[in-house]
Amino acid sequence: MSNIFDDRLFKPPGTFMGLDYGHDLNGRKAAVLGVPYDNGTHGHRVGARDGPRAIREASRLIRRFRPPDADFDPLERLGVIDCGDVKVVPSMLADAEASIQEAVNLIAGAGAVPLTMGGDGSVTIGQLRAMAGHHPDLVVLHVDSHTDANPGDDRPKATGNTFVRAAEEGLVDTDVSIHVGMRGTFYNPGIFEKARDLGYGLMTYEEIRTRGVDEITSDLKQRLAGRPVYLCWDMDFFDPSCAPGVCAPIPGGPSAEEGLRLLRGLSGLNFVAFDVNTVSPPHDVQGITAQLAAQVMYNCLILLCENPKQI
Repeated sequence: MSNIFDDRLFKPPGTFMGLDYGHDLNGRKAAVLGVPYDNGTHGHRVGARDGPRAIREASRLIRRFRPPDADFDPLERLGVIDCGDVKVVPSMLADAEASIQEAVNLIAGAGAVPLTMGGDGSVTIGQLRAMAGHHPDLVVLHVDSHTDANPGDDRPKATGNTFVRAAEEGLVDTDVSIHVGMRGTFYNPGIFEKARDLGYGLMTYEEIRTRGVDEITSDLKQRLAGRPVYLCWDMDFFDPSCAPGVCAPIPGGPSAEEGLRLLRGLSGLNFVAFDVNTVSPPHDVQGITAQLAAQVMYNCLILLCENPKQI
């Protein structure tokens, strides 16, 4: 009996939406990458290191077609592959940043758009370093309830000052980059002023709520048009009623429908990387946060299909 198994009978276990697993990116326009890391800085919410596993499991519920506006298979159209997880050790931040940067750099260098799933907010800086090397005019669209550009933070490598570091290192054009969705309480005064002092634009959730999603997305597309866009989507942007399993839940946010409508409204931008983070499975309820995060990732792939550089 042959010891070579028929590949038609086997598939990799637990990939995102049943994708092929591997690292041959020839002909691939996008690649999924898990970043199973958290920094242990959320004293009562450690667990985002298990986010990629939970999102992959939840993604089994997603079908590939979304009529009437996206009645096609974005995974097939883009040739998406699941590259597995970056090898990291939670709390070993410097090593993790270097590994994340190298892994994302390999994906981008092969011509594929990285679609990553974290992990807490500290997974972003390594990715920005990698993408800035490929796109010197990179801008970031950061959708979150926090700015992650905190003043007065004496922890030089905390999750809350990712975008301070990005500005100081010149990784993004802060004059065009923008934080969207801020709300709730903060540790320090002057949070919004600090972000603006660094050059970032800032739009609170109250502004989204009062002006409406359609008007906001129109403004964002006008602001970011023609630039390579890094979308950083923190799942605590959503209200905890639909995303309880996050690192720092903030009540009073958008519903799943409102948040996904905002995401879909960004069609036509030149997205070069997607970073979906802060799913914390130990704090989830029946996997609804992971399922919503998987939907965010699926919608990111549709956005990539609608990218004028991909069409």
